[in-house]
Amino acid sequence: MSRARCHALFLAAVSPRGATTRVAVRRGLSAWPVLQEPDMEYQDAVRTLNTLQTNANYLEMVKRKRGDPQTQLEAMKLYLVRSGLQVEDLDQLNIIHITGTKGKGSTCAFTERILRSYGLKTGFFSSPHLVQVRERIRINGQPISSELFTKHFWRLYHRLEETKDDSSCVSMPGYFRFLTLMAFHVFLQEKVDLAVLEVGIGGAYDCTNIIRKPVVCGITSLGIDHTGLLGDTMEKIAWQKGGIFKSGVPAFTVLQPDEPLAVLRDRAQQISCPLYLCPPLQALEEGGPPLTLGLEGEHQRSNAALALQVARCWLQQKGYQDAGELKASRPSLPGQLPLAPVFQPTPRMQQGLRHTEWPGRTQLLRRGPLTWYLDGAHTTSSMQACVRWFRQALHRCERPDSGSEVRVLLFNSTGDRDSAALLKLLQPCQFDYAIFCPNLAEMASTDNAALRQRAVTELSEPPSPQS
Repeated sequence: MSRARCHALFLAAVSPRGATTRVAVRRGLSAWPVLQEPDMEYQDAVRTLNTLQTNANYLEMVKRKRGDPQTQLEAMKLYLVRSGLQVEDLDQLNIIHITGTKGKGSTCAFTERILRSYGLKTGFFSSPHLVQVRERIRINGQPISSELFTKHFWRLYHRLEETKDDSSCVSMPGYFRFLTLMAFHVFLQEKVDLAVLEVGIGGAYDCTNIIRKPVVCGITSLGIDHTGLLGDTMEKIAWQKGGIFKSGVPAFTVLQPDEPLAVLRDRAQQISCPLYLCPPLQALEEGGPPLTLGLEGEHQRSNAALALQVARCWLQQKGYQDAGELKASRPSLPGQLPLAPVFQPTPRMQQGLRHTEWPGRTQLLRRGPLTWYLDGAHTTSSMQACVRWFRQALHRCERPDSGSEVRVLLFNSTGDRDSAALLKLLQPCQFDYAIFCPNLAEMASTDNAALRQRAVTELSEPPSPQS
């Protein structure tokens, strides 16, 4: 008698700024190796970091104050100076700056992996993390070690404590700002060849936007999200996202609805930013083999197309010759954005796309009779894309003699998202059971942290032959 198979889709729609929550432990079904429990110094650093503002507190504070958002950027620059850096120092990082509503993390992951395949030492700052906060700051694709995290955390924390102004009501930056500052210090100290920065929320007034001269910028697909901060229309959101454009710095975007695309075009023209529209990935595949992506889902092709253009532009700006042979150019239509080049991806680009990993995003993990499908969809369109991926993946996994199967949904959502509307989109998946995960921030004791880490380890490792 065959054993029933269980298909579990886990969806966690979280914001980038917040501290670890209990649900993050379950999301720890990561492809990355789980390290041993860090020492007490690291745990002390994480506990201290968690005393800074949480995501919910930050968003509520911003909504209440509604002051000039430009002052938030100025405050970030002051924190940078207090930390011992000038804005000009960040020019050394050869930054790639990526924003968007959907797919910006995946696009960053593709971009970083492509450039790492060229032998470059990469830094990558992203959010949120899945298991440990160290994942937000990576060198060559790997989260920095607990030792490196601890060293840079306390060095930055003490520096900010020593330079605080008694007249200021806020002496320490919030959680996300602190980690952004720390990433800058880590990347400079580790002498990376480039840094890929993922915007937290928006773009224009995000604290990553204190950089003055990135090498290239990218904007992924736009949608409705964070309306309390960014506006309640696609046009308003596009204006915020276009805030990362810089004069003379090339920028790329994917196909967008006409109205937000026009906003991006106008925003770029106002500051003399050369903005290009990425051709679909299919155009780059013509005349060559199909490109294999390390991330599943049809929607990842748009992210990969943007990543290829951004990576190629970075290589060209830095004088690399092996950046892909141009194919026949496609003329842009009058009044539209100029099209980015159609080129043949190099073997190293193909290798980077193929080996890209981004745990928790359209990720499939098999553990005996249990198959996990992990994703972080959190908008209407990204949830629709997730449903398409899930159903296609189920179809591929079907085996005629495999017996019965059970489909279980594990669902979590944070912030002011319309959970009911998102859940309605999941009806085609025909789940047998649904489990809803609460949002409970906690600062666990060391013993509890050890238990959590052991649970994550057990969940991440394949079962033994005896089990």
